[in-house]
Amino acid sequence: MNIGEPTAKTDDERLIVAITSRALFDMAESHAVFESAGVEAFHDYQRQRENDPLAPGIAFPLAQKLLHLNPPKPAAPRVEVILLSRNSADTGLRIFNSIEHYKLDIARAAFTSGAPTDPYVRSFGAQLFLSANPESVGRALDAGIAAATILPSKAPSASSDQLRIAFDGDAVIFGDEGERISQEQGIDAFHRNEIEHANRPLSGGPFRGFLAALHRLQEAFPEEGSPIRTALVTARSAPAHKRVILTLRHWGVRLDEALFLGGRDKGPFLEAFGADIFFDDSTHNVESARQHVATGHVPHGVSNRRRK
Repeated sequence: MNIGEPTAKTDDERLIVAITSRALFDMAESHAVFESAGVEAFHDYQRQRENDPLAPGIAFPLAQKLLHLNPPKPAAPRVEVILLSRNSADTGLRIFNSIEHYKLDIARAAFTSGAPTDPYVRSFGAQLFLSANPESVGRALDAGIAAATILPSKAPSASSDQLRIAFDGDAVIFGDEGERISQEQGIDAFHRNEIEHANRPLSGGPFRGFLAALHRLQEAFPEEGSPIRTALVTARSAPAHKRVILTLRHWGVRLDEALFLGGRDKGPFLEAFGADIFFDDSTHNVESARQHVATGHVPHGVSNRRRK
């Protein structure tokens, strides 16, 4: 991929993404062995196949494209992908062999032998955590880290070298105040509130920090022909669009595309955008989206508190 030669980032500016092994690789078969036959059978299964590369998982294309944003060595990387796994170091050898097979530049990892992996997300300085385990994702969100549960999803039919990330608005990029008003008082009250407070910036949601870090990474490249493209895909519509636009302007963050769908199913629009991953808090929206693109559920905000 021809991405040019932008200035390298410092360690403090580096975009760091932590991904669990079950999100990076397809480990359904080995996990089924663990669930049905126990730990020892799982260990034997992994050791016997440690030289057989695992198939790519849902988050694999995302990780691959993120790593492709780095300049040639020895320049300092602008993006780092951290591997987190509940495997032991012994059974995790198959995972590292798979990383080597696919030539992924992943050097840092934590193998916890069955213990939760999320405590190490902050230790590594990650701005984003992707896992197949909803409990780990919930704890990371509670700790103030952008996190999503990677769901079984369909890859987009048209793929490109460009990294494309799409976000929902309320309860993901922004806080869930609007969502609360909509659910508790109705859509008319929501629109009245947005018109009344159009010039007041929305509060930040769990993905505000990750969006800011992604924006800083984008700024390393020319806007025209950038290897990164972002989109807001929201159920909002006019007149609630104005507050969103002014909030992003206030934050100094660029989103390349903004789709105000007014309640339409998001899946077909995400497929048209070609999202490598889409983040949404609504179970209804993620069910639609994952039929079309890789999808991460963000269990945050009023909708998820009510479901709990």
